[in-house]
Amino acid sequence: MPGLPGDADAVALLAAMEAAPSAIYCLAAAALEPVWANARARALGEPRAALPLVDGRSVADLVDGVLRSGRAETVCGPLGHGGPPATLVVRPMPVAGGPGALVVLEADADEVDTSVWPEPQPDAVAQVQSSLLPPSLPLLPGVRLSGSYQRATSVRDAGGDWYDAVPLGGGRLALVVGDAVGHGVPAAGAMSRLRGAMRSSAQRDPSPAAVLAAADAFAAQMDDVEGASVFYGILDAGTGALTYTAAGHPAPLVVRADGSTSFLTLTPRPPLGSLPEAPAPVRTAELDLGATLVLFSDGALAAGDGDPEAGLARLADVTGAVLDRPDALEPEASAGLAEAIAEGLRSPGGWPDDVAVLVAHRRAGSQDPLHVELTAVPAALPGVRRRFSAWLTGLGMGEQDRVGVMVAVGEACANAAEHAYRGTEPGPMWVTAEVDVDGLLTVTVRDQGSWRPPDRDPGDRGRGLLIMRQLVDGVSLVEDGGTTVTMNLRLRRSPEVGTEHPPSAAGASVSVDRDVEPPAVRIAGAVDEVGAEHLRIRLLEASHGGTGPVQLDLAEATVFSSAAVRVVLAVARIARDEGWRLPVHAPEGGTARHVLQVSGLAGLVDLR
Repeated sequence: MPGLPGDADAVALLAAMEAAPSAIYCLAAAALEPVWANARARALGEPRAALPLVDGRSVADLVDGVLRSGRAETVCGPLGHGGPPATLVVRPMPVAGGPGALVVLEADADEVDTSVWPEPQPDAVAQVQSSLLPPSLPLLPGVRLSGSYQRATSVRDAGGDWYDAVPLGGGRLALVVGDAVGHGVPAAGAMSRLRGAMRSSAQRDPSPAAVLAAADAFAAQMDDVEGASVFYGILDAGTGALTYTAAGHPAPLVVRADGSTSFLTLTPRPPLGSLPEAPAPVRTAELDLGATLVLFSDGALAAGDGDPEAGLARLADVTGAVLDRPDALEPEASAGLAEAIAEGLRSPGGWPDDVAVLVAHRRAGSQDPLHVELTAVPAALPGVRRRFSAWLTGLGMGEQDRVGVMVAVGEACANAAEHAYRGTEPGPMWVTAEVDVDGLLTVTVRDQGSWRPPDRDPGDRGRGLLIMRQLVDGVSLVEDGGTTVTMNLRLRRSPEVGTEHPPSAAGASVSVDRDVEPPAVRIAGAVDEVGAEHLRIRLLEASHGGTGPVQLDLAEATVFSSAAVRVVLAVARIARDEGWRLPVHAPEGGTARHVLQVSGLAGLVDLR
């Protein structure tokens, strides 16, 4: 689809179409039956005979005419018999390998009979918008990031506010916050395209002038992106140097270590795409040690009741109060800084507009590398886990994000404790961990014994190396007077989610049924980023690191995110390499099955 930067956004757009307030049908010409219809379309009626009338004309007949002429047609008039004003757009397009049509039906939501045209659910809009935000934030040793998106209390006012943080290497971070024009799912789609375009530009040439120029050109070509506002800056975590620019967006707030506040100086510049080839004024500043930078969308100023100056003052007061809390900058608490600021801006009636907040705190001190020396015996492993977990927490890594790396390091330590000195007196084991300026974690587990290679059918043992390779980014093993296992992982931090505006209505529950053969991993609910990580861990556990078959049951999955697709793809590849295929139970017509088919995974798994 034009304007989409990658597969992840394609999956997110599919979710957006599913929850869109318009009825959307993809019809195949052969039978004029929907190949796919979103939730609103299914509520109106999917079969050909149930397709509604617009301006007294049958949708099915209109599609027939478009297929014959090959030209799109737009019809405006009452929906059904004397219903609310509606607009119908029919466009010819290939569907299921043959001719077909895309049908989009919009009706005036203020006049519609909700028994026929149900009101879009706030949770559905929240799922779409939240799924398009970054699923995790980079975790650098010198900077702690925190992100929060709070949807407007009124579903009709929910817009396209967003934030992003992109690691650029050398300890540099691109920090972005913006606001797309409009409300609801269309604004979320515009935000998704703009965010993808800016990420792509930043990877090619991250300079503020180049990125803003590229975003400006992109917005000029996209009607729904034109007029969006954005702030873009590059922060050097080591020096605190900040280079930045903006288009139609308010200046971020700086809170110094002594509590004093000020706003960055900005040169006014029109929103994106509104004045082609307008210059991109670039400025510089310095974020001192212990200082905090707060990027925010326009919705954060709504607390001023229409007075921008009062809104800015309120933002500064709220941020100062949040940072003044005794534990505000502690590792665990700092993850919630952005959410706490957004919550402080909430009025008694809720949020009049979307509020996106991105906080970057430059740490005043650094954390020393971890060095642990102990005797390689099983009894020593709980102590290693406690110290390593505390060290990761000190870096700012949340509990959910620690799961995978803790399991991988635990496997390496267990192998050394159980096998390195087999048949001899237990010897020493060393565990070290350090993080470079870009947040790359390196952990080594070293002993003076010998590695026990895994058997092809090792029972409950010998799978450590395979499990490690599925839980971290890279694993190497060197045998030279002992064994050294080195693991690498790019650290991340999952954004905090407001309790009243979660990305999914109830989250996902993941369970393992070992009473069936092969074991079944069953998932129910909305599989967002957190649910996908749970899914990954459970699939690896149930399959013993991928060495044995497992099946996946998605019958009760209500939302299947791009993160979940990546998990299924990774496990399917492991299964292929190990000589088995992953059975996936996903009902016909369900979201999970459609997402897997659209993502091209039907050929890698046994879709049932």
